[in-house]
Amino acid sequence: MKRLVATLIIACAVATFVAVAQSVLWQVGFETRFENREGGDELTPDQTIFYTRISPQVGITVPGDERHALIGGVSWFQPVTDYCDGYKVLPLLYYRYRNERHTLAVGYVDRDMASELPRYLMSDSLRYCTPVIRGVLYRGNGSRGYWQTILDWRQMQSLTRREAFVVTANGYYYLDGTAGRWALGGNVQYNHLAKRKNADESEGVNDDATVNPMLRWLPSQRWSMSAGAILQLQRARVDHKWHTPCAAIVTAAFKSRRFEINEELTAGKNLFPLYERFGSELNLGDPYYCYKFHSRTDADVVIFNRHGVDVRAGVSLQATDKTFGWWQTLKATVRLGGKFNNKKTKVD
Repeated sequence: MKRLVATLIIACAVATFVAVAQSVLWQVGFETRFENREGGDELTPDQTIFYTRISPQVGITVPGDERHALIGGVSWFQPVTDYCDGYKVLPLLYYRYRNERHTLAVGYVDRDMASELPRYLMSDSLRYCTPVIRGVLYRGNGSRGYWQTILDWRQMQSLTRREAFVVTANGYYYLDGTAGRWALGGNVQYNHLAKRKNADESEGVNDDATVNPMLRWLPSQRWSMSAGAILQLQRARVDHKWHTPCAAIVTAAFKSRRFEINEELTAGKNLFPLYERFGSELNLGDPYYCYKFHSRTDADVVIFNRHGVDVRAGVSLQATDKTFGWWQTLKATVRLGGKFNNKKTKVD
């Protein structure tokens, strides 16, 4: 009975807000991916990833000021299996402030609002199955660059789960004005993995920090190149010891209407020395960065890219000092959205 009353109160409040709201927002995100991974080892085993994800959302703006909005929806992650098991339905519930230069979102935030992080900060596998930021997202855009900050509270402490959160900041500043041929920036991330509730002190608390300065060169709209360093600070506090591996990184990318190729090369030390003990709970990046040398080449053929629909097929070649892998990928994404107000409908 109490649940029914609470539901009715919430429904009445939402209906009242919608009635006086200046605008009603809507958006739908859809993605399906088939990814066959071959040539792996104990860190990166052979596997096939095949899933569909849909994220419908509806929002209402504050009367008199459309910069403020309350948005709700769900993100349904469905692996393709014989029995449709293994799915996750996650809430999307957040407040959003947006103007020409700033975007702030607080709550259960759609990760598609954020720019994609490099794979040494978040692996492909984690990104596929964690479409929600549980905390805060801020993005700032200007004529000479952009800045993004994410606070994601990944796990709450319980008797069976460790407390975990990650803070990430990244951005670039164009050194030669708005033309943006040269840019200086990079990524900074701190990931914290605490103990379970009432756990013994021997379980320990763990830290993983990344500093990644980068210099980017954009000679044309099709070509881009960058170079920098990845500096790691990691520890299991029970060991009373810091690990400080580092590596050099060079990237190059070419994009045309029908074809894209991206190359990333890292060389140095094992960036995740604690991965075998804590896995992706502490080190969110791709396990390939456990190797001293890693080259990843992604080549995509764009089959269709218009009206918010993107369909492409590609291959990824992974080469390290110990193994070689190749992935085949087919992906389709759809991004639709619009705005309805009392007088007319406007599509974004």
